Amino acid sequence: MAGLGVWLAFIGVCFLNVSALLQRLEHPVKADGSLSLVVIGDWGRKGTYNQSEVSAQMGRVGAKLNIDFVISTGDNFYDDGLSGVDDPAFELSFSKIYTAKSLQKQWYSVLGNHDYRGDVEAQLNTILQKIDPRWICQRSFIVDTEIAEFFFVDTTPFVDKYFLKPKDHKYDWTGVLPRDKYLSKLLKDLEIALKDSTAKWKIVVGHHPVRSIGHHGDTQELIRHLLPILEANDVDMYINGHDHCLEHISSTSSQIQFLTSGGGSKAWKGDIDKNRKDGAKFYYDGQGFMSMEIEESNAKVVYYDIFGKVLHVVNLSKGLRSVYAT
Repeated sequence: MAGLGVWLAFIGVCFLNVSALLQRLEHPVKADGSLSLVVIGDWGRKGTYNQSEVSAQMGRVGAKLNIDFVISTGDNFYDDGLSGVDDPAFELSFSKIYTAKSLQKQWYSVLGNHDYRGDVEAQLNTILQKIDPRWICQRSFIVDTEIAEFFFVDTTPFVDKYFLKPKDHKYDWTGVLPRDKYLSKLLKDLEIALKDSTAKWKIVVGHHPVRSIGHHGDTQELIRHLLPILEANDVDMYINGHDHCLEHISSTSSQIQFLTSGGGSKAWKGDIDKNRKDGAKFYYDGQGFMSMEIEESNAKVVYYDIFGKVLHVVNLSKGLRSVYAT
């Protein structure tokens, strides 16, 4: 990561006012200008480990909110991604699980570390959209809804251990190597896009947490390389999965709200660092998901468990940058 560090040191000098190269997708808001969605992560287990039960509650909440789309925070297919575009796991873990009418909306997905253990290009291939037109998965991209822009970031290549200590796992780094060049370009494109954004809300989505008190904890590589860019460009929320739980952490130094939605199937009961409570507002170690309702001046985030029970509510006020949680 030495090359990446050098590039970051000179980013202020080398910045050019050119259009970012991240692909931009447009998604319309409702007629009243509002937006609603659900967020799910770490889910693809062919319906097992309560994936089907979480899906049922997502369908109910999705209908109630009349959601516009779904966000997946990665680890879409366990344990080792997809083996190819014809892998039956795509339908067994996705199409045949999320069958509720309200979930027949666009799914915007990022890759997780388990997805990188399979054929990465398969998940990115548009052939899957012929099997299920809901599916959109790219490494890094932008979803522009006018009122909010969602910046999806490919976080797995940031994590050193997948390269240095992969254990018995094999990762598909097609399209990533050389790593330093890939990451420096991604960070540059992201910074340009964030600087150019005029959206009321800036929301970044990745698989790995920046902040977490769960099993994996903070991702130090993201704290070093990604977080400074988010803070410098007034990002409102960072959404992730990876830890198989639900979390809300407030930053003590900026406006960023760190929101984990990684309870889509198998959860890690009791796996929490009880000694690290700085900024932690909410932690739940069971299955569940998250919803978001966004208006021009306000946003509401709600966490639900496997039975559809509301666990935690976060109300954000854009004007005052204040947070009220119940």
